[in-house]
Amino acid sequence: MSSDEKKSSGIPGLDEMLFGGFPAGRVILVVGGPGTGKTIMAAQFLVEGIRSGESGVFVSLDESKDHFFSEMAKLDWNMEKFERDRRLAFVDASPIRHLPGEVKLGKVAIGKRDFSMLSLIEGINAAAKEIDAKRVAVDPIASLIFQYPDAVQRRTAMLDLNEALIRSGATCLLTTELRSIGIERRVQIEEYLAHGVIILQTMQVGRSFVRVLQVEKMRESDVDTQPRPYRISNRGIEIFPTESVF
Repeated sequence: MSSDEKKSSGIPGLDEMLFGGFPAGRVILVVGGPGTGKTIMAAQFLVEGIRSGESGVFVSLDESKDHFFSEMAKLDWNMEKFERDRRLAFVDASPIRHLPGEVKLGKVAIGKRDFSMLSLIEGINAAAKEIDAKRVAVDPIASLIFQYPDAVQRRTAMLDLNEALIRSGATCLLTTELRSIGIERRVQIEEYLAHGVIILQTMQVGRSFVRVLQVEKMRESDVDTQPRPYRISNRGIEIFPTESVF
């Protein structure tokens, strides 16, 4: 694929901030606090692809398929039909959070962390290959990354995941938790390793609280890095790319 090819996010206003969309074949990290719409953004990205002829994989480390499908149905996204038509594959990766400290593969014992990452990568690759996926969303990676309290190990794990996703050829969105808030917040290690980073947070502006999106970085692409307000409605996420927050 062309190095300057873009994939539409499917989110009104965001493509304008990205000057066309996400760079194709890259790994984008969506970092957000509770209730900021991380899962909705990931799903909206996949739905846009499905509607334009690109199949997608949704990997859940938290929610069951039934719960996810039910929540998305409220936004009028029929994930069950997409799956039935083989345009969507759902990978339930939540069981890896409940593995014992050590897993046996034959006579070989593998630590939980290594097995979890290996299982996740294999599950993504199998699902993507089965439906020839062009888009992948993993939501959220926090429960997996928190298994690596050591910064070096966490960095290695993230690099392994990023490299596996890049090899798939798909354009990928990962979501994770925002662990500190505000403009001067501390940057998380995962942000350094992703090709692009989008921050979702709720901020106090005057006497009101406003949902704010900021494109922190997007390699190989010019972007609008100014914080912009957004809303979540029964149609998903909508950004207001010409409005200022402050």
